[in-house]
Order: sequence, then C-alpha cells, then structure tokens
Amino acid sequence: MANLTRTQVLTVVQIALERGDIPNLVSVDLSGLDLHQATLVLTNLKQANLRGANLRRANLLSANLSEADLSRANLIGANLSGATLRQANLSYATLNGANLFEVNMSEANLSGVEMIGANLREADLSAANLSRANLTGANLSEARYNNATQWPINFDPSTAGAINEDIS
Repeated sequence: MANLTRTQVLTVVQIALERGDIPNLVSVDLSGLDLHQATLVLTNLKQANLRGANLRRANLLSANLSEADLSRANLIGANLSGATLRQANLSYATLNGANLFEVNMSEANLSGVEMIGANLREADLSAANLSRANLTGANLSEARYNNATQWPINFDPSTAGAINEDIS
C-alpha cells in the first residue's frame, strides 16, 4: 500500500520544480496509487515501488525510474520520453500508446508487457527482457538492442527497424 497520497506526491513534485530542483521520490512506496494524468516531469523515482499504480496519461518526461517496480502498472498513453528505466521491472505492465522516445530500458524486465502502438523510437533496449511482450504496431525505428536482448517468439526486431549494436 502506498505511503503517500496522490496530493502529497503532486505537491512534492510541484514545490521542487518551482524551486528549480529535481523532485526526489527515491525508494518511495506508491504501489496501487492513482496517478492518472499526473505531472512527474524530471522526478527521481529510482527504486520506487509503483507496482499496480495507475499512471495512465501521466507525464514522466525525463524521469528517473531506474530499478523501479512498475510491474502490472497502467501506463496507457503515458509520456516517458527521455526517461531512464534501466533495470526497472515492468513485467505485465500496460504501455499501449505510450511515448517511449529515447527511453533507456537497458536490462529492464519487460516480460509480458503490452506495448500496442507504443513509440519506442531510438529507445535503448540493450539486454532487456521482452519475452511474451505484445509489440503490435509499436514503433521501434532506430531502437537499439544487443545480443542479450530477449524478444518475443517469432518477433524480428530488425524488420521492425531496430538496430543490433553488436553487429552494426
């Protein structure tokens, strides 16, 4: 259960941004919290617990979500452009229509994630686990991956426009 309310989270973020600081919510438990359409731009959510959180249409532009638990979170239509999700757990999260332009998802667990129509253009997917992911209609143009990246069965990342850094 979350240890902060929606109002408290948004207040922390707003005050920090008004002061020109980076909002700091490192290791905070926000599991199951309704953050629908929340503005969390530049927020440091490293190692935060967002398991099952509703982040539908949230603005997480350039947020740090490294090592965060976003498993089973709702990120439909969310803006994560430029965000860092290195080693994050997004297993069985829903990111349909999400903007993941230039996102760093290296070493992330994306097993069973739903990314229908998501924009992954220029994303870093090095060593990410995308097994059982639904990438129907996702834009993977110029997304980077390596030989350690795990893809869904019968999915060809090069046909989708992704670039294998181990052979380029």
